[in-house]
Amino acid sequence: MRSSLRALPFLWGALVSAGSFVAVYLVFVQSYIGQVIDERAFAGADAWKGDVIEFAHTFLNALPVASVVIGAIVAIVIVLIRRNWLVFAVAVGAAIGANVSTQVLKYTILSRPEKGVDVGLSNSLPSGHTAVAASAALVVFLVASPRLRPVAAVVGSIFAIAAGASTLVEQWHRPSDVVAGMLVVAFWGCLAGIVLAWLHLPGAEPPVRSKLWPLVWIGAVCAAGSVIALLVTYFSAQSGTEHLFIAYAGGVAAIVATGFVLAALGNRLYRRLA
Repeated sequence: MRSSLRALPFLWGALVSAGSFVAVYLVFVQSYIGQVIDERAFAGADAWKGDVIEFAHTFLNALPVASVVIGAIVAIVIVLIRRNWLVFAVAVGAAIGANVSTQVLKYTILSRPEKGVDVGLSNSLPSGHTAVAASAALVVFLVASPRLRPVAAVVGSIFAIAAGASTLVEQWHRPSDVVAGMLVVAFWGCLAGIVLAWLHLPGAEPPVRSKLWPLVWIGAVCAAGSVIALLVTYFSAQSGTEHLFIAYAGGVAAIVATGFVLAALGNRLYRRLA
């Protein structure tokens, strides 16, 4: 019974993550206006990338090493200290599941209907690069001690946001692809929580009180800005005008909001698990 109660919040988290993923796909891939908004942000990134393109190019080139090698080294060092091999196995399984499902969803299950607004980029949802970065951050977050998880959540979310935003600047992905990639990892992170809730008793340490409210507030402000930008982009599309910078800024704001809010919620969900 206690295991079931501990697993319940993770089950709800998985359902919300999956539902949000479906909503993002239906709105920004399956609908005409959603494709228009996404493409405006995509075009805005190309028009306003400026000197950021150099950082994005360098960061994405280093991403595989930074995610897999450095993430693995940090995680293994923590595991050797804490001796929580069970958590490590579950975390690695979740990371593998997130990355495999991302590729299966993108190339096998999901499709992008032709609605006359594409710039030649085929279905790219969810973002594989974002999933790689976010899943590496998830592994480190899960194996970290409860007292260090807030720090891991902050650093990991910034890393995932930087990776996702860089793919937009590099014209590899649309904003919805990045948000969807984060939601896939969030889903698998919740599945890992369900497994650990059943297999792992609460730790001896008291529950961590940190709720990462600064991330929540930053995420909320970015979410509000993203909604405003989305509405401006929508009405400008209806009137035949373009606001590419607003669309681009709104896309980046949506990425930041998603990354920070998921990090704060994940930290809250895991506060009682060792």
